Amino acid sequence: MDEIVRQAMAKWPNVPHCFGWLRLDARGGWRMRDERAQHLGLPGERIAHPTLLAFIERNYAHDEQGRWYFQNGPQRVYVDLELTPYIVRTQPGAEGRLQLLLHTGETIAQPDAAWLDEHGRLYLKSGEKFGGVDDRDMAQLLPALHAGDGADEEALLRWMEGDDGVQARLMLGARPLRLERIQSAQLAERFGFVAAPRSPGNAG
Repeated sequence: MDEIVRQAMAKWPNVPHCFGWLRLDARGGWRMRDERAQHLGLPGERIAHPTLLAFIERNYAHDEQGRWYFQNGPQRVYVDLELTPYIVRTQPGAEGRLQLLLHTGETIAQPDAAWLDEHGRLYLKSGEKFGGVDDRDMAQLLPALHAGDGADEEALLRWMEGDDGVQARLMLGARPLRLERIQSAQLAERFGFVAAPRSPGNAG
């Protein structure tokens, strides 16, 4: 968190929190949602200013309830999550290997665990950070999804359909990770985050 933000929080500790105005979409884009966007259920306008994006991402955190927010000076701006608190992307790394990084720019050296949902979207956990893979990057990771004796697409489909006789793995980094199945509707409860934080007086 920026030092200037810490100072503002200390100087004005009782600034009301803000809800509903900021969204992280499923591709890691930050969106500003004005009253019209909120009222009509629209995704909001994508923020493109590099300095503002960097400021948001440096001051992105969560509270003890699993609500994610951007600390904007003295004000806490809670974030609606379209998918997960972090979005994972890929980029070319050394020696032709894929490098994983979060939408905040932080790299992931080695995921600790991996899941695949009913839609074929991949989720990764590294330490305390959990995120869904940007759908535009899934094609880069498909060769790393192995089932049965190797990169067998039919075996992977059988595994996704519930065949426990097939073992699925993610072949990334120094060691293979066993893939687990997960339902997208279970993500928030399983990983302890609130997808749409709201003020106590406006819980709907």
